[in-house]
Amino acid sequence: MSKGNRTIKIGVMGARGSFSEKAGEEYIQTEKLERAEIVPLVSAEAVLGAVENGEVDRGIFPIENSNGGVVLEAVHAMAAHVFQIERMFEIDVHHMLLVKPGITASHITTVTSHDQALKQCRMYLKRAWDHTDIEVYEDTAKAAEDLAKGILPDTTAVIAPRRCAEIYGLEILEESIQDLKFNYTTFVVAVK
Repeated sequence: MSKGNRTIKIGVMGARGSFSEKAGEEYIQTEKLERAEIVPLVSAEAVLGAVENGEVDRGIFPIENSNGGVVLEAVHAMAAHVFQIERMFEIDVHHMLLVKPGITASHITTVTSHDQALKQCRMYLKRAWDHTDIEVYEDTAKAAEDLAKGILPDTTAVIAPRRCAEIYGLEILEESIQDLKFNYTTFVVAVK
């Protein structure tokens, strides 16, 4: 699969810490790629553009979630690019509610995340945060990164993967907040 000693570049939809990065790591392990690099590209559009232009060798992005349904962003990007699907696979997805260190539930005025994560947690949000502003963000992991950097106000909580707490120095306010215990996302591996 790898051509000589060349490093295989894998573009993923999401920032560092995203579920797409996790999917990329699983792909590397499953395919037994010895030399591979994950390139965080945040959007499905950026991933498929990079595949089409030969900037990455593979593109990995979510297409559907068992609870949240089709990832519309991915569908729109797929319609705009020429690529082949090498394979599809699922990973189990658990969402955490992350905050800046020292922030408690009483401080939170806004909960933000990618539209798909918000859909997967909609009953939880209705039950636990019904008086809070819910805002869509471009990416779960990017929201965590921007909260850590102070781009988002400290009064914001983000729905993101557990690894984002570690990477960005955030605290987990609540664990596994997705509405369904079994919450699987299907990822596409795209090639030119």
